[in-house]
Amino acid sequence: MKTDAQLQQDVMTELQWDPALHAAEIGVQVHDGAVTLTGEVSSFPEKLHAETAAQRVAGLRALVPEITVKLSAFGRRTDADIAASAVHALHWTEGLPPEAVQVLVENGWIVLTGTVAWQYQREAAAESVRHLCGVVGLSNQIAIEPAHAGGASMAGIEAALRRRAPAQLRRLKVEVIGGDVILSGSVPTWADRDLATHAAWSSPGVRRVTNRIAIA
Repeated sequence: MKTDAQLQQDVMTELQWDPALHAAEIGVQVHDGAVTLTGEVSSFPEKLHAETAAQRVAGLRALVPEITVKLSAFGRRTDADIAASAVHALHWTEGLPPEAVQVLVENGWIVLTGTVAWQYQREAAAESVRHLCGVVGLSNQIAIEPAHAGGASMAGIEAALRRRAPAQLRRLKVEVIGGDVILSGSVPTWADRDLATHAAWSSPGVRRVTNRIAIA
């Protein structure tokens, strides 16, 4: 098991290794395996890159992203411009029903609302707008109303977990209440945790996934 000092050094090195980041602008603090990222970056995508890079490091048990986005003069846009670009991007997003998602922009923050049938559509909507110039943050409040009315299948989700990574995921506990799925247990990496979440969301009838999986 890594010490906090080892984990801090590994995260700092991983940030420096990522060509999309200016690692000197990002601070790393670690306490009991929980990593806090601080500092300022010049774009929202860079903030997301930093969070993803930290999650790649083995031994990280929790992540607290406290990085702020401070746009340069060249990166600033009005909320109206950002909103227009977001609407255009959503219109061209494959698999997203027309007018299913609404956009609100305030001080560079995009808020997405509306209703879709699948989590992948919700994620696609967020992905289409988070990299727009001038964006400093994103709140994805799109609701999911499954077309499949019978609720989620616990057996189907458990089978999906076994297919994808049986060694890491077979011991996870799956609870299903209608369209709500609760995942619990532990896995060795964030990638395994994300894999379990994706498997649960892929089941027809899922409306909400609560991920209580620990990294251990």
